[in-house]
Amino acid sequence: MTANEDQEMELEALRSIYEGDECFKEISPVSFQFRVGDLEDTKAFILDITWPDTYPETAPQICLDAFFNNRISAATKQLILLKLEEQVEANLGSAMMYTLFEWAKENQDALMESHRPVVTAVTLTSNTEMMAPSAAKKREKKEQLTKAQKRRMVNRTDNKGELPRGWNWVDVIKLSKTGGKDDD
Repeated sequence: MTANEDQEMELEALRSIYEGDECFKEISPVSFQFRVGDLEDTKAFILDITWPDTYPETAPQICLDAFFNNRISAATKQLILLKLEEQVEANLGSAMMYTLFEWAKENQDALMESHRPVVTAVTLTSNTEMMAPSAAKKREKKEQLTKAQKRRMVNRTDNKGELPRGWNWVDVIKLSKTGGKDDD
């Protein structure tokens, strides 16, 4: 059989075995993702496997660069890849995808025993936090009013907090009493 016939047969087998399995995802006829572990499990990881044209005579490309795997340290990823490459070498020349997936599931604890979740902190800052400290301090400083000043302001305003119409007008009657140019 040719490599393409072997690939087609293995692809059919994978589709029938993992039909409805949420851990298996066929990206293309030669590229697959398989999640080892539950979504909530901190020791879960996703294998990205791509077949070259001459697969299964040559090794598939295994990758752990999926975003899901960002919480796994580089050393743990290297260990997983090293152990999977050993399995690939042992199965070279035959259909091995099912074997790799099941081996990874069975050995998940051993592969992830040195795993410590990598925590990447994301800090959100607002525009006021990014300004210079002196500008932020100036903004914080508010005008301080005494109780008497506050009381006078409240007395001058209506119940909506607005000053009555004409509050700053000059009283015409007072001007006539003070006298003007026409005083005799």
